Amino acid sequence: MPKVVVNDVPNVTVTLRHSNNHNDIEEYARNAVLPLARIFPGIISCHVILDHQKNDFEKNKLAEITVHVPQNVFVAKEARGAYEPAIDECVEALSRQLLKHKEKMQ
Repeated sequence: MPKVVVNDVPNVTVTLRHSNNHNDIEEYARNAVLPLARIFPGIISCHVILDHQKNDFEKNKLAEITVHVPQNVFVAKEARGAYEPAIDECVEALSRQLLKHKEKMQ
């Protein structure tokens, strides 16, 4: 089995779809994902996709976060009226998934 190098801060990529450049929301997404590294220190990378859905008027902000850990990938998707609550819901779902995975490994 190859040795896994554990970084304190995972590589975080933020992608905005169907939206203009929003540096504030990108920074919010990066900061929201970083506490996941405290729950599960072996995170390799995180990919945050923020999408604006034009066909839905109430929950038109979609957040999808993919977390890569050794030998597993965890995904959470959420739609809300704003990006911030959608990101927070995804982070909560991923923290539950990572805790469950951590318990299985022990």
